[in-house]
Amino acid sequence: MDGGKKAEQPHGDVAEEDPGRQQRSMVDEADGDEKAPRRSKRVASLDVFRGLTVALMILVDGAGGEWPVIGHAPWNGCNLADFVMPFFLFIVGMAIPLSLKRIPDRGRAVRRVVIRTLKLLFWGILLQGGYSHAPDNLTYGVDMKHVRWGGILQRIALAYLVVAVLEIVTKDAKIQDRSSSGFSIFRMYFSQWIVACCILVVYLSLVYGIYVPDWEFRVQNTDSSNYGKVLTVTCGTRGKLNPPCNAVGYIDRKILGINHMYQKPAWRRHWACTDSSPHEGPFKNDAPAWCVAPFEPEGILSSFSAVLSTIIGVHCGHVLVHIKSHTDRLRQWVAMGIALLVLGIILHFSHAIPLNKQLYTFSYICVTAGAAGIVFSLLYVLVDILNLHYVRAPAMDRHERDAGVRDGRGGHLRGVSQRVVLRGHQQHAGKAKMAPSLRFGFFSSVDESNTRLQVYWVRKHVFVKVWHSTRVGILLYVLFAQILFWALVSGVLHRTGLYWKL
Repeated sequence: MDGGKKAEQPHGDVAEEDPGRQQRSMVDEADGDEKAPRRSKRVASLDVFRGLTVALMILVDGAGGEWPVIGHAPWNGCNLADFVMPFFLFIVGMAIPLSLKRIPDRGRAVRRVVIRTLKLLFWGILLQGGYSHAPDNLTYGVDMKHVRWGGILQRIALAYLVVAVLEIVTKDAKIQDRSSSGFSIFRMYFSQWIVACCILVVYLSLVYGIYVPDWEFRVQNTDSSNYGKVLTVTCGTRGKLNPPCNAVGYIDRKILGINHMYQKPAWRRHWACTDSSPHEGPFKNDAPAWCVAPFEPEGILSSFSAVLSTIIGVHCGHVLVHIKSHTDRLRQWVAMGIALLVLGIILHFSHAIPLNKQLYTFSYICVTAGAAGIVFSLLYVLVDILNLHYVRAPAMDRHERDAGVRDGRGGHLRGVSQRVVLRGHQQHAGKAKMAPSLRFGFFSSVDESNTRLQVYWVRKHVFVKVWHSTRVGILLYVLFAQILFWALVSGVLHRTGLYWKL
């Protein structure tokens, strides 16, 4: 019965509650049991969390260049932008137990996971691998000599593949409908935590154990005075977590190739590179060579470590499936979130393991996953328990509408068009651009003779000039002309039932 039509109904990452709760008697509701979650096909707070994370992504990309506290940290540390990726991974992980629980056939579930992974990889490489490499010059296409293999969607795809297959392989049909509480959920999925520990041990062993030799690269940035020169970076060490000599970058250079890595990493704003740090600015005269070198923030080893964020999200999904009480769910999520936050902060400020998004260190995993758990808990209270109407916008959820729920409460601020918005996401904040695709195809050289397109007329004349402040104008532009705009677009698409489903 579980393999029938209901398994195909949800779109995207499903956020459904345990179906056993739908069988609660009307007597329980009449008794006014405060702990009993209300009967709903979807966990609205997870949809809201997804939508807010998309909005956060647009905010940090658009305003991060002018507001460093919003943009990515140049190296160690954790700014607002550094929470976007782990929040997405946490959401993906939390949705996995909910989306796979109604597919009892393991072979069919694996096929579904593999197909979705391939779709994400395809769009990730197409959109971030080089397709829109110079939108200001109206130059489009994929430069096969410098295509970027890493990226946001690629990391999400790999984390989803590993954790979803792990969930399929390790789940026991006998415990899927079993209620639980306390630490018994850890025991029920003990094998998944064993895998998580193995991932952590392998990551730490490689990061601190691999010898990083000296390396060289050719400067590809045409704006650099060293364009075309071959520069050498001196390392000859192991166990370092500094920008030039870490094992994460070394593995990516060896496997991906230095020409296939991100050319403008956040470390360009490092204090060793520019006096404008944490803003981007001209390099110092004595800036080290690595300042103009590529680095892949979504590389192989860091993506391997990022799987842990998704596994933590899966655990929170298991709590949602097996625990029926609002209070007990919140106790689990909040306790784990606080514990992870405290552990990560201690590791960072004791200088044991610094917070670092680009290396995806263990302390960074703890802080961001802990924050994700606490933020989700807050949204769960507001949306699924208190049912505050103003958090739910702009349209009725499709599955609620299909189920006959027409109480006028409206839908959720959801990520229904998040994959469309993702195409505007660039790694270094403040550089996200939307421009028409006027050239297509694969090519081996860049044509620089195109006329530049002025895409920010509205930002300059409507926002910046009115407020007489570039920083305030750009922030308001992002909030109203980008986030609000895409929210309205998503609402229209959602109301008309148009979805881009991966």
